[in-house]
Amino acid sequence: MFNFFNEDVSLPEIDIDQISCWLVSVIETEKKTAGDISIIFCSDSFLINLNKMYLNHDYYTDIITFDYSESNIISGDVFISTDRVKENAIKFSNTFNSELYRIMVHGILHLIGYKDFSISEKETMTGKEDEFLNGLIKK
Repeated sequence: MFNFFNEDVSLPEIDIDQISCWLVSVIETEKKTAGDISIIFCSDSFLINLNKMYLNHDYYTDIITFDYSESNIISGDVFISTDRVKENAIKFSNTFNSELYRIMVHGILHLIGYKDFSISEKETMTGKEDEFLNGLIKK
């Protein structure tokens, strides 16, 4: 189901088993099934290269998802820049882990099919993130 990798940064200090169970519950709550999902932690420089190469975007981002889902089975690669997560944690007065969990669930929501191009889509996405983050805190 979930695999965690690192490219050019260290793996964050998180409880892999707890996070995996939480993300599976997110997927199941959305009436989907977890397939093979890789979460890859990397640097800004690694992620901007992916952004340029695959999306023709020349800017920093905190996450890029590559969706391989078929029907209701959610699969894909989720690349997360820990550099961006650190900066966003400071910017939004969050802890690193709180911001990391938000970005992780954000990526899973993209794989499920949620978009964040319009203002209303962003509001829906943020609401879902908040809902699922509350579920993680209660565990």
